[in-house]
Amino acid sequence: MKGIILHGGHGTRLRPLTHTGPKQLLPIANKPMSNYCVETLIQAGISEIAFIVGGIGAEKVKEYYENGEKFNAKFSYIKQDFPKGIAHAISLCQDFINGEKFIVFLGDNIINKDISEYISNFQKSNVNASLLLCEVDNPSQFGIAEVKNNEIIKITEKPKNPSSNLAVTGIYCLTPYIFEIIKKLKPSWRNELEIADALQMLIQEKKELTFEMITDFWKDTGTPKDIVEANKKILENMKEFQKGKIENGVVISGKVMVEEGTIIKKGVKITGPVIIGKNCIIEKNSEIRENTSIGDNSQIRECIISDSIIMSDCIFEGKFEIKNSIIGSNSKIIQNENEVDKKFLLGEGSQISI
Repeated sequence: MKGIILHGGHGTRLRPLTHTGPKQLLPIANKPMSNYCVETLIQAGISEIAFIVGGIGAEKVKEYYENGEKFNAKFSYIKQDFPKGIAHAISLCQDFINGEKFIVFLGDNIINKDISEYISNFQKSNVNASLLLCEVDNPSQFGIAEVKNNEIIKITEKPKNPSSNLAVTGIYCLTPYIFEIIKKLKPSWRNELEIADALQMLIQEKKELTFEMITDFWKDTGTPKDIVEANKKILENMKEFQKGKIENGVVISGKVMVEEGTIIKKGVKITGPVIIGKNCIIEKNSEIRENTSIGDNSQIRECIISDSIIMSDCIFEGKFEIKNSIIGSNSKIIQNENEVDKKFLLGEGSQISI
């Protein structure tokens, strides 16, 4: 069974972070969000994976994942010249699938679930599709499944008046018959071929769809708030390690992960869950508080950081506090005023004096 990871789209709700690359490469707990999709598939025994790429940063995806050797997998790349919908992206994979059953994983979806049994159940079945559903508080923002007597009877894309709170997550087990369905689709009002329409057509043709529930954690990371929340959840579930140098006089509480080459100097206080990347310097009484990720090669002096994602190669210096923020790589924030409390959404290479 093969896997497909959708790695395109414009990521407009995450600008300016996505001006220089695809949103699926934005780091969560210091790894690209799509890396978690890859790990989930490989854990489930899917080792042959195609990435659907397009738009800004398609080459960056190839540079990061390469041929899959470092993941003990085989990766290939299929180009979608323009985002014409999930169903359209799937249609480009017919040659890659070559008549097999397959799984589609949207590259901006994060789950805390081993899907091995879900995939095994699908492989042994004769159904045309199997979905993962999750209860949500805001169903009008998602494709929604209406279930009756443990059977999916209707799927609607982002309904104004949802008939249920069961979101169709971005994970679909499918058979090659879906390619015949997609050929029959007409573009939606967004001028896209919608996966919800394809699944609804399967239902109308009396084809069998099954589903399983995600009862732990699922996040469609479409907004900065979603990414910060996903970062928090992943940090909570990580195993603690400390590979860097931590001087005497550093106060650590909670789960703290420190990569090799990093130096945490006397007077610093860290309250986990926190991850600090490779070759960082944290000094001058800085405080790194809960739910914070700091990327490789960053330097933090005097400031306080909480509930934030700091990407690689950043420099922060001054008595200011950063919270609920996402700051792109190669950014620099230097204090010129008195103590301040700030919230940031900064793209790559930003430089600010405050």
